[in-house]
Amino acid sequence: MTTAPLASVLFVCVHNAGRSQMAAGFLSHLAGDRIEVRSAGSVPGNQVNPAAVEAMKEVGVDISAATPKILTTEAVQASDYVITMGCGDACPIFPGKKYLDWALEDPAGKGVEAVRPIRDEIKTRIEALIAEIDAQQEA
Repeated sequence: MTTAPLASVLFVCVHNAGRSQMAAGFLSHLAGDRIEVRSAGSVPGNQVNPAAVEAMKEVGVDISAATPKILTTEAVQASDYVITMGCGDACPIFPGKKYLDWALEDPAGKGVEAVRPIRDEIKTRIEALIAEIDAQQEA
């Protein structure tokens, strides 16, 4: 018997090629099927940032098969948490959603050396998010 996910999370950044893909990769890796994960961009890029793919591979998370996706109203409506990472005014707002804005440096155009600290900050925030979701389920 499968159980429904505890929550659903949508990560949004402009190109859906770096920060949101790394966040989605970490959440899927650390929470497994317990949390439904989506990511999207207001102006999606052509591919996931190769430096982000490499930085994630270094910590055992494979996001090489991920592709940037366009942000849709449906994705926002279907998510309990909407975490923005610099998508500006392009992110639709719906009542009843938990919105978080994570101010993270954009890894676009940076090499893997510069992406590592961004990756590590995202992992820390993902671990805190999982703890928050778990605590709400126990309350």
